[in-house]
Amino acid sequence: MNARSRRTPMRLRTLAALAAGAVLLPLAASAPAGAETTDMPSDVLADVMSREVTGANTYARLQAIQQATLDNGGTRVSGTAGYDASADYITQTLTEAGYEVRKQSFEFLDYDILSEKGSEVSPTARDLHPVIARFSVSTPEGGLRAELAQPAGKSTGCSADDYAGQDVKGKIVLVDVGTDCFITQKQLVLSQLGAAAMLMNVNSPNADLNLRYRMVPPSDARIPTATLTRAESEALRADAANGPVTLDLDLRGNNKMTKTYNLLADTPTGSADRTVVMGAHLDTVDTTSGANDNGAAAAAVLETAVQLAEHRPQLKNRVRFAWWAAEEKGLAGSQFYVDQLTADEKAHTALYLNLEMIASPNYARQVYNGQTATGPAPAGSTRISDLVNGYFAEQNLPTVGLVLDGRSDHSAFVNAGIPAGGVNAGADTVKSQEWADLFGGTAGQMLDPCYHQACDVLSAVNRTILDQNARAMAWAVGRFAVDTSDIGATAQ
Repeated sequence: MNARSRRTPMRLRTLAALAAGAVLLPLAASAPAGAETTDMPSDVLADVMSREVTGANTYARLQAIQQATLDNGGTRVSGTAGYDASADYITQTLTEAGYEVRKQSFEFLDYDILSEKGSEVSPTARDLHPVIARFSVSTPEGGLRAELAQPAGKSTGCSADDYAGQDVKGKIVLVDVGTDCFITQKQLVLSQLGAAAMLMNVNSPNADLNLRYRMVPPSDARIPTATLTRAESEALRADAANGPVTLDLDLRGNNKMTKTYNLLADTPTGSADRTVVMGAHLDTVDTTSGANDNGAAAAAVLETAVQLAEHRPQLKNRVRFAWWAAEEKGLAGSQFYVDQLTADEKAHTALYLNLEMIASPNYARQVYNGQTATGPAPAGSTRISDLVNGYFAEQNLPTVGLVLDGRSDHSAFVNAGIPAGGVNAGADTVKSQEWADLFGGTAGQMLDPCYHQACDVLSAVNRTILDQNARAMAWAVGRFAVDTSDIGATAQ
């Protein structure tokens, strides 16, 4: 749909509570004096919340966030006017609902892109459109010219064995992105073999889609690295099948520090000894206004906070709502938040609920499944995923699991031993026929064909899954705001 917000959010005057560097209330603080709570079974408040947080109201919040974004530069990149305007709208809405909103200011390592140009010189003269990886090493001023090479083994080029018998020294090597290893590993291998640069085929079903990756950690960057679309990669490979190919590349960038902030708001009632944190990143990449990534999730967290404000007497546990900055720049905001917690504050954090891309056009109903990338969570306690899956099952809505793999803001919490869970409707994963049979949609296409693209706008948002995911997470907040006793210290 092409609907817009009914009005443009006004920029708020600076509040004392929002001063840069404001100190957070400690997690172990007691509920305010005189704040009485009334008993309510956890399933009752959960069911109430799942009814009150609707897709329609969440979409209205999303419209306002998107309008603030479009009116202020068209993106919510951390440190920009679009991020600030969206944060101001959230702050104003929360303040009207009775919350005290706090900014958690921080700096993070960022990357300033200076040049990302490329061309095929011979045998065919054509322009290329490389997208430099964040924190990549730069080519020399004016670029470099070198012959194209490809791995003789697996096309993902994750190990030196993939180049057995080849001499790639001084060459520009084209590999596939794949899922076998991180891109940083690929360029470390090529650096050891003396390659001049690395190009990566995004290899998307959309032949013209390109994505920006990043070096993790940035200190492991060794050679200039960029991505190409599948169409451009296949054209190069077709030429290479008939003989040598020569390329020009000009890939340059500089590391820099950027200032930004997370937004945090606590319920004034509920024990801080078992604080429930619900969060979503507010920022976007620099190519889109980010309606699904991650405006929809930010809107759902906001609508949940507004509705929960009416039930403060029923809260046994404090709920902290969070909107993270710089997720798209390496999960910097949520990592900073967790890094600032003391050992006691971590112990008093009962769990974290993460919302990521909850309205994907070609969605899968994915529930973070209580596993890390290295294996299952310790047994002995109920997993958050068990309860969320149970909610969906009661609605006759099938789900699939999604590994807590470090691609979103749950990562810092999991690594700190804090139970985490949540929902995600999908990014660049290609939908299988099995999933198309289960959820509908189109097999062979990405779950979000507009992932990190300019088309990630309001009209692309799937309002059905937006409603389902918003209600599910509202149910989870209502449930855990009353009872977290069955969620163990290390169980996800």
